[in-house]
Amino acid sequence: MDHQELQQRFETLTTAHLADACLRAQVPVRCAPAQLRAVVPGGRVAGRVRPARHVGSVDIFLEAFERSEPGDVLVVDNGGRLEEACVGDLVVLEARAAGVSGVVVWGLHRDTADIRAIGLPVFSLGALPTGPQRLDPRPAEVLDSARVGEWTVNGEDLALGDEDGVLFLPAARAEELFALAEQIRDTERRQAERIRSGDTLRAQVRFDRYLAARREQPELTFREHLRAVGGAIEE
Repeated sequence: MDHQELQQRFETLTTAHLADACLRAQVPVRCAPAQLRAVVPGGRVAGRVRPARHVGSVDIFLEAFERSEPGDVLVVDNGGRLEEACVGDLVVLEARAAGVSGVVVWGLHRDTADIRAIGLPVFSLGALPTGPQRLDPRPAEVLDSARVGEWTVNGEDLALGDEDGVLFLPAARAEELFALAEQIRDTERRQAERIRSGDTLRAQVRFDRYLAARREQPELTFREHLRAVGGAIEE
């Protein structure tokens, strides 16, 4: 899936749809921690991961931009640090100039007002006025991968972000996962419309049948029942 198709298809989806698609496809659901949010409310981003591990100097990001392709998402690993900001307005401006579609920071940003004015989607753990006051040794793999929360991602992954947070998907399975997410979205929309028309969700998913079946088969899960009746509440 090229970047243009990725952007177009994500416009009608949410990260929640794609997380449910991962569940259905038995792909690990790799969500960034809930504290990582969009700097500009309503911000959305979708693109291939361009990783960079911050060691105290901005040159890491400039080198990442030298390697980036249009539509990439800069994913910055600053170890979740809360005592320094590692991305500011100049980095975000340079990201836009390099054709990067957004920035995800496992750490803090600064220059919030300027970043909002720039308009490029940025996701971070929050803001702090001070930048780094350190310069650590540069690991050999500094541009090969980045860690966000418990997950390590690289150029074989996609980063997708919206108002629910940031999700990482394996690029090799993007077509399969997007197709599943679109099916889930369409099913949920039909279910929502029926609820608005007076057809309760309990009736739609035949919840009475599930309760009766569970009495006979206690190990039956609601997800198994949903798959049998075509529901899309949980996956």
